[in-house]
Amino acid sequence: MVDLTAQDMHMNQTSPVTAAKSEVKPRPKLRARRAVPSWAITVATIGLLIALWEYFGRDVNPIFGSYPSAIAAAGWDMLRTGELGAAMVQSLEPFVAGFVLALVFGVPLGLLLGRFRVFEAAFGILVTGGYAMPLVALVPLLVLWLGLGFKVKVAIIFLMCVFPIAINTWLGVKVVSKTLIEVGRAFVAPNMVILRRIVFPATLPYIMAGVKLAVGRGVVAMVIAEFFTAISGLGGIIINSATNFDTARMFVPIIVIMVLATLLNALVGVVERWIAPWQSEISARD
Repeated sequence: MVDLTAQDMHMNQTSPVTAAKSEVKPRPKLRARRAVPSWAITVATIGLLIALWEYFGRDVNPIFGSYPSAIAAAGWDMLRTGELGAAMVQSLEPFVAGFVLALVFGVPLGLLLGRFRVFEAAFGILVTGGYAMPLVALVPLLVLWLGLGFKVKVAIIFLMCVFPIAINTWLGVKVVSKTLIEVGRAFVAPNMVILRRIVFPATLPYIMAGVKLAVGRGVVAMVIAEFFTAISGLGGIIINSATNFDTARMFVPIIVIMVLATLLNALVGVVERWIAPWQSEISARD
C-alpha cells in the first residue's frame, strides 16, 4: 500500500473548479475610451456641409444659387463698405426692444396663469389662442396703427416672442412640486412670497426653454417686420438682392441671421447655467 501524507491528500481533494481558476490568467486592463468633444463633432459636421456646398454649388446657375466662397466674398465686400454693419444695427435695435418687452410681460403672465386658477380661467384661452394665431396676418393692421417705423417692428417682435415665454412659464408652474408649496404654506408665507421664493426658482428651466424658443421666433419676426414695413436692415438686403437676382449677396444676411440666432441661444444657455446651476447637475446624457 502507498502511504499518503495529509498534504498529498489535500492536494488530491482539490476541486476541478479551483484548479481551473488557478490556471486562468488575469486579463489586462482595457484603456478607457476617450469621448470625442461635442465641439469637434459640430465643427466636423459644419465643415463637411460647407465642403459639399462648395463642390456642388459651383455647378448651379448663379441666378438660382451660390456657394460659400462667393458668399464670403460678397460678405467681405459688404462688411468693408459698412453696409452689413449698418443693417445689423437697424435690425438689432427693434429686436432687442421687442424681446426685452416680451420677457418683462411674458414671465409674470405665465407665473400668474400657472399659480392662480381664476386668472388662468380668464386669460389662459387667450394666451393659447394668441400663440396659435397667424400673427403675420396682423402685420397690415399693425402698420395702420403704428406706421412703418420703429414702433411697428417692436410690436411684431413682441407679439411673436411673448406667447412662447408665457406658455412655457405657465407649464413650468404647473409641474412645481406641491410639497414645496405646502412647506411655504406651513410657514404661513403669503401667496406672492411663495410665488417669488418657491415657484419662480423651480420654474426657471422652463422659462429658459421658452426664451430659447422665443429667440428663434423673434429673429423670424425681425425679418418679417422688415419685409412688410420700411424695407431696411438685414431683411432689406435680402429683398433688394433677391430683386436684383444677386444670390450671393442675398445669402449673406441669411447666414448672419442664422449665426445670430445660434449665438443668442448659446447665450441663453450660459445664463441658464448661471442662474440655475442645479439644472445642469441633475441632467445627464450619453
